[in-house]
Amino acid sequence: MSTPPIDAIALEHPLGRARLAGVQRGARGLARRPGMVIGSAILLALLVCGLAPGLVAPYDPYQQDLTQRFLGPSTEHLFGTDDFGRDIFSRVVFGTRISLLTAFAVVSASLVLGGIVGTLAGYRGGWIDELLMRVCDMFMAFPSILLPLIVVVVLGPSLVNTAIALAVRGWAPFARLMRGQVLSVKQNAYVDAARALGAGHWRIVRRYIWPNSVAPFIALAAIDMGFVILTAAGLGFLGLGAQPPTPEWGVMVAAGLQAFLISEWYAFFAGLTIAVAVLAFSLLGDELQDWLDPRA
Repeated sequence: MSTPPIDAIALEHPLGRARLAGVQRGARGLARRPGMVIGSAILLALLVCGLAPGLVAPYDPYQQDLTQRFLGPSTEHLFGTDDFGRDIFSRVVFGTRISLLTAFAVVSASLVLGGIVGTLAGYRGGWIDELLMRVCDMFMAFPSILLPLIVVVVLGPSLVNTAIALAVRGWAPFARLMRGQVLSVKQNAYVDAARALGAGHWRIVRRYIWPNSVAPFIALAAIDMGFVILTAAGLGFLGLGAQPPTPEWGVMVAAGLQAFLISEWYAFFAGLTIAVAVLAFSLLGDELQDWLDPRA
């Protein structure tokens, strides 16, 4: 007679069944939230466009046909065509990959850097905490668009420099949040018990502090994704982000505004896509924040 797997034995235990039931109830409750459903549906559509734009877009986003300039929406061109006769829908779809990759790279870098700085400040305390938080305050004192604007002007306009500029500004809120979480978690009795048993600093942080501090980061990361998409599009609109003919949403809005009196569709659909993407991440962030809050 074969021995059942350990996971199956754990689920047969009353405590294991209770945990599984709690996870299932939480998942069902999350699925019943309208904001979560709408945000997840939009995000799924964005992911499909970002991961496989060639399967969604009917045309090459760089293909020009000057005989098809400024056509309105139709069955052949869902969003019309731009000033070079390129299909706007295809350019919006391929722009999804650029925006999502930029946002993911910036948020990941901000989360890692901010998490390390916040952990060090909250766990060590003293003059290290004071120094790191004053540096954090200095970065957060700049308006959200001003510091990235300065960095891009210094480094030069490009998509890579836009991501670097946004990460320079984006790590500070994560550091602040992690510091507060570490200060709260390290006061618990189980941390003192682990320290009394001889656990090292790295083990305490890895096994006890980080797992109990990560929940708010999920919500903040989701909200920050929308902010990065919006700011990157703003830099592209100003000519300091991605450069033409890259199918980036901000660049498309800027080009569409120059020809707005001839064809209003170009700027409208690119701007609408930015608004929908930011809305999706805002809804997800708000719902995750409420769901992960133990007081809710």
